[in-house]
Amino acid sequence: MAAPSQIAHYQITSKLGEGGMGAVYRATDTKLGRDVAIKILPEAFAQDAERMARFEREARVLASLNHPNIAAIYGVEERALVMELAPGPTLAERIAAGPLPVEEALAVGKQIAEALEYAHEKGIVHRDLKPANVKVTPDGHVKVLDFGLAKALSNEANVGDPMSSPTMTMRATMAGTIMGTAAYMSPEQAKGKPVDRRADIWAFGVVLLEMLTGRQLYSGETVSETLASVIKDTPDLTRLPEATPPTIRRMLGRCLEKDPRRRLRDIGEARFVLEEPEGEGQFAGQGLSPATLRHRVIPWLLAAAFGLVALAVLALWWRDTRPVLHPLLRFSADLGPEALVGNFATVAIAPDGTRIAYPVRTSSGIQLATRLMEQSRATVLAGTESAEQPFFNPDGQWIGFFAEGKLKKISVQGGAAVTLCDAATFRGASWGEDDNIIANLDLAHLVRVPAAGGTAQIIATPEEKGAISYRYPQILPGGQAVLLTEGASGAFDDAAIAVLSLKTGEVKVVQRGGYFGRYLPSGHLIYLHEGTLFGVPFDLKRMATRGAPAPVLQEVASNPGPGTAQLDVSGVPSASGTLVYLSGRVGSGLEMVWTDAAGKKTPLVTGPALLTPRVSPDGKRLAISMRRDISVYDPQRDTMTRITFTSAGNTNPIWTPDGKHIVYAATDGIWWTRADGSGQPLRILETRSGGAGSKAPGSFSPDGHRLVFYQTGERTAQDIWILPLDTTDSDHPKPGKPELFVQTPLSDLDPVFSPDGRWLAYTSAEAGALHVYVRPYPAGMSGGKWQITTTPGRFPIWAPNGRELFYETADGRIMVVEYTAKGETFTPGKPRQWGGVQVASTGPYQNLDLAPDGKRFVVIPLGETGGAEKSSVHAVFLVNFFDDLRRRMP
Repeated sequence: MAAPSQIAHYQITSKLGEGGMGAVYRATDTKLGRDVAIKILPEAFAQDAERMARFEREARVLASLNHPNIAAIYGVEERALVMELAPGPTLAERIAAGPLPVEEALAVGKQIAEALEYAHEKGIVHRDLKPANVKVTPDGHVKVLDFGLAKALSNEANVGDPMSSPTMTMRATMAGTIMGTAAYMSPEQAKGKPVDRRADIWAFGVVLLEMLTGRQLYSGETVSETLASVIKDTPDLTRLPEATPPTIRRMLGRCLEKDPRRRLRDIGEARFVLEEPEGEGQFAGQGLSPATLRHRVIPWLLAAAFGLVALAVLALWWRDTRPVLHPLLRFSADLGPEALVGNFATVAIAPDGTRIAYPVRTSSGIQLATRLMEQSRATVLAGTESAEQPFFNPDGQWIGFFAEGKLKKISVQGGAAVTLCDAATFRGASWGEDDNIIANLDLAHLVRVPAAGGTAQIIATPEEKGAISYRYPQILPGGQAVLLTEGASGAFDDAAIAVLSLKTGEVKVVQRGGYFGRYLPSGHLIYLHEGTLFGVPFDLKRMATRGAPAPVLQEVASNPGPGTAQLDVSGVPSASGTLVYLSGRVGSGLEMVWTDAAGKKTPLVTGPALLTPRVSPDGKRLAISMRRDISVYDPQRDTMTRITFTSAGNTNPIWTPDGKHIVYAATDGIWWTRADGSGQPLRILETRSGGAGSKAPGSFSPDGHRLVFYQTGERTAQDIWILPLDTTDSDHPKPGKPELFVQTPLSDLDPVFSPDGRWLAYTSAEAGALHVYVRPYPAGMSGGKWQITTTPGRFPIWAPNGRELFYETADGRIMVVEYTAKGETFTPGKPRQWGGVQVASTGPYQNLDLAPDGKRFVVIPLGETGGAEKSSVHAVFLVNFFDDLRRRMP
């Protein structure tokens, strides 16, 4: 079988082996950065659509097996099965070197028994247990491979059919594989009869005997001879080493009973004996005479009879009153080549788990698509252009979303989208049973919006509680409280999960050190920390956690900068629950690169929580925000100099025209400091509280005597101001009285002086969506106004040549507009795209800047989990997720 170079996002690196069930290759998961094993099924399977469909269904069930001694199945891709890569030799290779010491053989056998016991409790039978399907790691840890694949790959759907025996349906060219399997088949399996877990118990006995003796129990020159021996010949236990404990001998005898009715009925009994091979377990007493047994046992049986009856009654009552826990089912779904990964959220799932919604690229741009889980085709919802962060209403018939500076809704059946209110910036929303939506529409506050449309009413003001931002709300059952994330932009790994009482307005922190909290009807709270999903039992009445949090799922795509996570959960209390998420690793950091008009990217620096790069006036250094502090990077020397040490949400560094100083935004104002890190920062403006990201410096006038900035208004979103500065003592500038430049009811942001100081470009939501405008300076509101963008955009940047103005579109594209300016008239041209790179969006933070030569940008490019257009998007679904948490965290 020719090895492909890549399957989905798995890069094939080498071949590990080949057998009757396909070839196995070593591969690298390029998304998660881990090695996996990929079993590519024979070509014959791919040509049988019904068989492949059944295989995929069976594989999803097998993927629910979560045990340390079972090699995990990660998913199904095309006609390949992606599995855990277990290091070390197979047990067959180990036995080929000779019998295992008794102690080692019993230790390996115990782990195999534990794996079988776990699977049997899930209703899954291995059907092909043999030494070649057992790996022993260098530290003695056992991994059982290919659990249940024999059934999944069988040619017949009816497992009771004689031909469903997995080794009897392979092609003649696989005689060696059949031979190896036939030696471990139970007599009833060899006869083609239906099999159950007792077939695994037989195979377990054969494998354990082979470990102890170093020889196969049954062998023949042909498959027929081997099968005949299995059916007719009595197992020979005389070859067991003398050191084999008597209890093990008797246990092996019970495992190798030819009549399945007399065989050991539960592998757990064998596991118990292996745990105490010298003990007085049930097999230890089998050497006593019947009279002695009666003398010892009957009185105890009579004495226990009444207790057993009582226990049986209690057990029946307990069984009938406790909920049925379903096994966790895991599968990966390809959403199709048109699907896109959203900036902050991708897949939303309806509360009843029957429908999903996600963004797709169409001829009209980015739109939402929706599809039922039982269907493979999606329906694009017209009228959802530029949609972000979709969310469902409680009955799953409406989808809310943000687009073009508005909060909107649309029916899952299609039709016209309905605008509910303005939403220039946003961080999450939740639709309640009372038909009100709780949302973050300004990066800081929580508001209530009627689902029928209307004015947004502020219900939670973080600055009143000494906080910075409330975001990603979830209305809790009963509708009287809201779960939220409380934190500061750029550092949500250190944020807190809190509960807001809608009656009293009280905000109570329930869990620290995480973000994007979600309450589940199973009685658990889940949240993200460093890319790991944690869970903890949660008392909804007391609004408090119970016990210590524990990791639930690793490598969930998330971003601690804005505090987002690529996951959603169905929320019907009576359901077993489905978690849908995108996988992705929170690595060492983001990457900054140089990019030119041809699209060529040159790496610059990688670091944790990078934001807001700014090129120095001489083009030789970069000021950046990294982990909530300001640093200066020198590319020539490859050195990073940290110049602030407060971790107080320090962002948006701006160079003074002479390149000697930097101003930046912090949670309590705008600060001035030396660019070389010497001296102490000086606060030049104490802004009104409202959160980092609600105000920031924009740029200096060419003479350095004025700083333009924006901040939260008293009755408006954000307004643009001019701060005069006396820089006679450049290390201790004296600020004057701020002067209002632009004020509209909605957000006015991103102000920047033109190179000649005569114009000021900025972003405003005055028309609903965010657009870039230009006004003359110092005329401001009394002068003219020109709209630069034709579609929503932000972050204007003037070219030094005095003829071009750049900006960033909502989907991260860099656009350029040529202009002419004569007297008091500004004439912009038609926007066109510059280069081919997409910029990573992190809300209010400008992640690009132009070099002084005007020929290249420094950018934080869009990564895999930030909205990049890819060939396909794979969403992972965990079905029965609530039940799984109930098992793991009662």
